[in-house]
Amino acid sequence: MTDISQGDIVKISGFKSLFLVVSNNAFIQSTGYFHVCPVLKKEEGALHIFIKGLKGTEGVAVCEQLKLIDPAARGCTRVDRLLYEDNMNISDAIQGIFEYD
Repeated sequence: MTDISQGDIVKISGFKSLFLVVSNNAFIQSTGYFHVCPVLKKEEGALHIFIKGLKGTEGVAVCEQLKLIDPAARGCTRVDRLLYEDNMNISDAIQGIFEYD
């Protein structure tokens, strides 16, 4: 299994941008996969949320661009981590995409 967990900011081989891991830890542990959002230099908005990692990594998590990653197929390295409260804001934004009107 992977040592990546929810709230980690990771570098994934084959991509220039960093990514924020948004899957919860139970999903990661049971499947071995995780969902990520790209962290880009973009303008903030409802689904484009500014983040700053504990080590100072900054960018905008683009919540509508979810991707499923198989770490066995791609090299993944943790570079930073979000505070729990910041991760909650991202999770709330993503959940809002799928809520009923």
